[in-house]
Amino acid sequence: MSEKQKHAIAYWKENIRYLFILLAIWFIVSFAAGILFKEELNTIRIGGFKLGFWFAQQGAMYVFVILIFVYVRLMNKLDKKYGYDA
Repeated sequence: MSEKQKHAIAYWKENIRYLFILLAIWFIVSFAAGILFKEELNTIRIGGFKLGFWFAQQGAMYVFVILIFVYVRLMNKLDKKYGYDA
């Protein structure tokens, strides 16, 4: 296996690891906070709204958008690390 192929494999392994971590965060925020732990979170209020309701309606979307920016930043660093930045 050539050095270039080894770099490509390492690049994709790291990329997939980032994806799994970010998707797990999104799952925890959207499913767990918005559905599973809704009752516990509803005891806390933000701006007059119950926190469980807020996560189910808006919080998951905000976190998703933030995760997109985090992914872009991580991928830019990864591209530089492996020499794929053009």
